[in-house]
Amino acid sequence: MTDDVREELLALERRGWDALCDATGAEVYGELMTPDGLMVLADGTVMGRDEVVAALRQSPPWASYEIADVRVLPVGTGSAALVYTGRGWRTGEREPFTAAMTSTYVRTDGGWRLALYTQTPLG
Repeated sequence: MTDDVREELLALERRGWDALCDATGAEVYGELMTPDGLMVLADGTVMGRDEVVAALRQSPPWASYEIADVRVLPVGTGSAALVYTGRGWRTGEREPFTAAMTSTYVRTDGGWRLALYTQTPLG
């Protein structure tokens, strides 16, 4: 994978996190996810795009986040997985939610789209 692809995917990931912080996550992920995209959360919940959008409309925003230890793995022609350690803080909480996160993107005519996102809790 080229450095350009890494930066493109990392920018999309930051766009998603920024949206989770400013309470626009439902709109951003509704646009970013593929129609059949899935999210597998740390508690084992599996949600499709419509469920993700509905849940994000009800979720409180994150206060801040960090992305570290970023890796990119090509997973076929026109697709790649962005793997990283993510930390997110909610207002009033001392400890962050920390997880190994993987976002698998596919390239479409409209650009990169999120097909699969997973969280594995750390610590």
